[in-house]
Amino acid sequence: MIKTREIIQSKKVNLLLHRLAYQLYENYGDFSNTALISLQPRGINFGKVLLATVEEITKTPIEYGELDITLFRDDFGRNKSPLIPSKTNIDFQIEDKKIVIIDDVLYTGRSIRAAMEAINNMGRPQKIELLVLIDRRFNREIPIQPDYVGEEVDTRANDKVKVDMKKPNVIIETI
Repeated sequence: MIKTREIIQSKKVNLLLHRLAYQLYENYGDFSNTALISLQPRGINFGKVLLATVEEITKTPIEYGELDITLFRDDFGRNKSPLIPSKTNIDFQIEDKKIVIIDDVLYTGRSIRAAMEAINNMGRPQKIELLVLIDRRFNREIPIQPDYVGEEVDTRANDKVKVDMKKPNVIIETI
């Protein structure tokens, strides 16, 4: 039986979103040499909303891309069911740019490791930073820490943290 509980409600999600957007604005100003890259599939919805919020603040279009990390995962080819890649949509040069990787939830760090490998295959960025809405903190398998965090949550290993940007809210599913 799956138990579901809401841990962050709509009003707070919006507050966290705006705080993260203003932190990016403080650090990058006009974003002239900075791009935001969301991770497929779950980071995309959060990334698009964050992008719109930052562009609303800066009044400037920002380079934005969507990255599929399937082929860079360390479990690729090990699963019983085949992993089906999504489309990577990055129409700008990575070389010498400041890149902010965006994902909704940071857990083990393996997805971020795969994202950095994928980005480095496209060119050598000047800098890579990580922005997440939720940092699960515990059970990290790779020493990766976010530069920008909306909220830290303490969960058990068998919990699933899900971000829904349509409501918006954050829930935990416990099995």
